[in-house]
Amino acid sequence: MKSVFFILFVFKTLLSASFSGVISDKTTSLPIANAIVSNSSVSTSSDVNGSYTINSDEKALFIKAYGYKPYKLNLDDNVTAIKLEPITVKALYLTFWGANTNSKTIKNILDIIDKTEINSIVVDIKNEYGSTSYKTSSDKANGYGAANNRTIKDIQSFISLMKSKNIYTIARIVTFKDELQASNNFEYAIKNKKNELSRDADKMAWIDPFDKRSHEYTVAIAEDAANAGFDEINFDYIRFPAKTELKLSKESTEENRVKAIEDFLLLAKNRLRKYGTFISVSIYGDTCWREDDTGIGQKIESLSKHADYIAPMLYPSGFAQGSFGVKYPADYPYITIYKSIKNIEGKIDSKRVRPWLQSFKDYAHSRREYKKFEIREQIKAADDIKTSGWMMWSPSSKYDINCFVKKEKNALILGSTL
Repeated sequence: MKSVFFILFVFKTLLSASFSGVISDKTTSLPIANAIVSNSSVSTSSDVNGSYTINSDEKALFIKAYGYKPYKLNLDDNVTAIKLEPITVKALYLTFWGANTNSKTIKNILDIIDKTEINSIVVDIKNEYGSTSYKTSSDKANGYGAANNRTIKDIQSFISLMKSKNIYTIARIVTFKDELQASNNFEYAIKNKKNELSRDADKMAWIDPFDKRSHEYTVAIAEDAANAGFDEINFDYIRFPAKTELKLSKESTEENRVKAIEDFLLLAKNRLRKYGTFISVSIYGDTCWREDDTGIGQKIESLSKHADYIAPMLYPSGFAQGSFGVKYPADYPYITIYKSIKNIEGKIDSKRVRPWLQSFKDYAHSRREYKKFEIREQIKAADDIKTSGWMMWSPSSKYDINCFVKKEKNALILGSTL
């Protein structure tokens, strides 16, 4: 049997060809080091001169570099000089229900994109309930009724519309919080001490991150979104529930939790490699300040092994009173964002960080309204710390166009100090 595999390996190697090229910045023409060049099974990186070599028997290569748009190289075109387009992602979140192309919500967002600095959207593809916004190729999900309330009738038309406007598209996929999957798979759903489905404060059930069946289910949906043409997959709720006394298939130690989340991301990276799609993960803002996994399996060092971008939810309202040396962090949006990202510089390059920012009223402390000043202060902090951009969260996807710089403006005249 070993000889058969060896012969197949040699045969495939003989069929492979060697491809070389140089990767540079489209704007500056400077070489890009550490760009990731992949086919469906292997990856390599460019050197300090932007040069790479890869053996492949496939027809296309996919190229990713932090801070650039993904690039597909058709090998039949014999292109060796590859120029990547830089992008600082400035995204608005689009709700599951707002994703209908006829909705007022998406029309307002597209109007903002047409007129301002906003260049990206984050779209719910699988939400907290487990519903998918379009009918994916997952027979299991469709069998559970995940697509029954879909809001995107034709995903290719949706993607074409976004691409026609040069919009960077991010598919938000809720990972382990999934009422539909849990209620249809009791054997690997998270249970309480009474051996009943455990539900959180939203009355939603979760699936066990230790069980590889839960990994396969969500990665299959992510693959479908990547195949549809999304530039990036954002995994949210990629964690264990923040709850104790749960029945899980393994002992809930920090080491086990962290490994389970890392295993999921490794599977996702391997399966999404053939699409050239970026992977990002949304994490608790507190993770920027903790050395442990906060009891949920999230550690920046572990997550960054297989995810391209880390997206901490740095909503100032989410931090406790007294954080950052101030009474109410929501009253100091700049320092909340800046100091949190500054604190993790030793763990990850800022260009691989893209924070979630707050576009909703403070619910926890001073009840401060988040309007133009508060939103611009958060954006300035992300810019000053040189992140790869930011994503704006409004639960209702309602945004004030005046909070964003108009396209005709070349610079911001805003000040803030730590």
